[in-house]
Amino acid sequence: MNKYLACGLCLLALHNSAQALTLPASPVTAPAVDDERVDLNTPTTAGSRLNLTALQTPGSVESQTGKQIRERGDATVQDAISRATGISRTGSPGDGGTSLSARGFTGQSSVLQLYDGARMFDGAGTSTFPVDTWSVERVDVLRGPASVMYGQGATGAVINTLPKKPFEGEIENHIRLGYGSYDRQQQALDSGGSLTDTLSYRLNINRLRSNGFIDRGDSGSDFVSGALRWQAADNLSVTLATDYGDQTPQNDYGTPLINGQLHKSLRDKNYNVSNDIQHYNDQWTRLTSQWQINDNVTATNELSYLKNQRRWQNAESYNDVNGGLVRQSYLGIKHNQEQVGDRQTFTFKHTLFGLDSQTVTGVEYNRIRFRLASNSPFDDLTNAGQPVDISHPVPQPFESADPFIPQSVSTTKQLAAFAENRLQLTDQLSLVTGVRRDYLHIDRESLVDGSDSNKTFTGNNWKAGLVYAITPDTSVYGQYATSTDGVGSLITLDANQQQFGLSTAKQTEIGLKQAFWDSRGEWTLAAYHIVKKKLLVSIPGTDLKEQVGQQSSNGLEASLDLQLPNAWQLQANAAIVRAQYDDFSEVVNGQAVSRDGNRPTDVPRRTANLWLSKAVTDDIRAGAGVRYVDARFANTANTSEVPSYTVVDATVSWKAMRNTTLGLQLNNLFDRTYAVSEYNEGQQWILGEPRSFFVTADYTF
Repeated sequence: MNKYLACGLCLLALHNSAQALTLPASPVTAPAVDDERVDLNTPTTAGSRLNLTALQTPGSVESQTGKQIRERGDATVQDAISRATGISRTGSPGDGGTSLSARGFTGQSSVLQLYDGARMFDGAGTSTFPVDTWSVERVDVLRGPASVMYGQGATGAVINTLPKKPFEGEIENHIRLGYGSYDRQQQALDSGGSLTDTLSYRLNINRLRSNGFIDRGDSGSDFVSGALRWQAADNLSVTLATDYGDQTPQNDYGTPLINGQLHKSLRDKNYNVSNDIQHYNDQWTRLTSQWQINDNVTATNELSYLKNQRRWQNAESYNDVNGGLVRQSYLGIKHNQEQVGDRQTFTFKHTLFGLDSQTVTGVEYNRIRFRLASNSPFDDLTNAGQPVDISHPVPQPFESADPFIPQSVSTTKQLAAFAENRLQLTDQLSLVTGVRRDYLHIDRESLVDGSDSNKTFTGNNWKAGLVYAITPDTSVYGQYATSTDGVGSLITLDANQQQFGLSTAKQTEIGLKQAFWDSRGEWTLAAYHIVKKKLLVSIPGTDLKEQVGQQSSNGLEASLDLQLPNAWQLQANAAIVRAQYDDFSEVVNGQAVSRDGNRPTDVPRRTANLWLSKAVTDDIRAGAGVRYVDARFANTANTSEVPSYTVVDATVSWKAMRNTTLGLQLNNLFDRTYAVSEYNEGQQWILGEPRSFFVTADYTF
């Protein structure tokens, strides 16, 4: 990347003027965008804080509107975003069901998920927010390292979910009623508009219930999202927003393999205990102000408070022992997490060396308090576990030899300063750079033995990228970026894990983006190389680890969006990644075993998505999509494999009356039995839902 910087410096010396930037200032209004089409000229929130469009961003960015997500029948943000280029699901009940894989890296500590531009620090590898897609306005994705903007934990990608915002105008209401397979039910409301000349609001309520496709698979969630915006002056707005979610997901720890094989007849069996618990409660309140100080300076501040409560009580392992099934790993866990944070940014439009430039600078502070209770060290009542009839499992109560007690409390303080700049070197060439420095201090107290431990981490990250606009609709770019990840979830590192520093990663990427056919078509292409260092490696003959491992990935990604004649639309993408451990070993039976050259767990080599839709008439619209995920390994030895899958979904909608639309969603149209993810090192497969339908009735007034 030094050659890019050198090129930029030469151009600075040669050019004393440049065409004015066309970057809009941060908006102080938030109109409804349910019908907005996102394209390469739409500003993205994940790739930059400078309000850059995809064509102006030196990186792989992608967006989906809430309308698209709901039309396709995606029930969760993770379902929706796994239709994006190169992203696949890896979630399980242990991580809140939200874990993702991108560019060869997996999990909450490498694929960062934001809500309305703010990060939620995951505790013990778990994140349980956002709850559903009803209140989603848009989801933006930046693939590749994003620590420069958001801090540690963003090597593979960053996902930013934007909730629906208040808008000015007449009050609009949208009601949805839905019913489908497994007694799935939905009652939802979306209401918004102006209350006065200066006050506008948005309110979303969604209630979901289902009996589930496995025995005792009942689930439910309640979500409320509200926002009130006050336009205090033409150049100043203040928004108070709060979100509340309460979830009891289908408590499914997977279908056990028998002699290493999946038996389809076991797909609907539940091997958990009779008094199982999986319950998440999330609350997030934000106060945001946007002040256009003058034509060239904008200030934004966001004060936030987040509270999470999570509870598990399950038997999590179902192991095949001599042809019989044994229920083990009785885990009871409780999380209480509180996060208070504030972020202040200033955006400047100015000149630098006589060239048009835009800069955003900011600081942010977060304080996270995390309390953990459990029945650690998780000894079963009997070491051999509890025998279970494979074909007719009888639920038994949760049993543990260890008491459920408070384990630890930690306080994490984070302070960060960051800056990002776009410099217009010529009419066609721009340089985008960014820097960030993070300080994190963790204080942890063991409530079992009273011991204390603490650690301070510092993270320094930077990026630099050049974008060359060949034409107003075509750009090529090159980028270098760095990132840092923790060896685990930072706010829950124990005394041993605190001995290690942050893992570091660097990426080089080149790409091409183009709109064509009078903007009825778009395509993108990207190639990248990522190297991540300082992975933990076991030391033979001891219980100790050292931080010397390395992992890398190389990949190609492509996407295509076409608005075809006769009201046809096509969206397609594909990705190929070659990920491997370069320097990594594990201790097996007291001996170090090299995993060099092996593929990391849960990483598919290939993924592809296609969605084709058509407006059959003015009132009828139909669509169908295909999702493909290649085989993945369930362990670092690459001896346990989860097979590939291809799933087809379809939808049709009919505008029966002026304000009433009826819809039908068909998921897993060909009733494939497939594993979305794995658990217990591949001994249990978490299966996708069988063929199902869901009927909706939408009424607006």
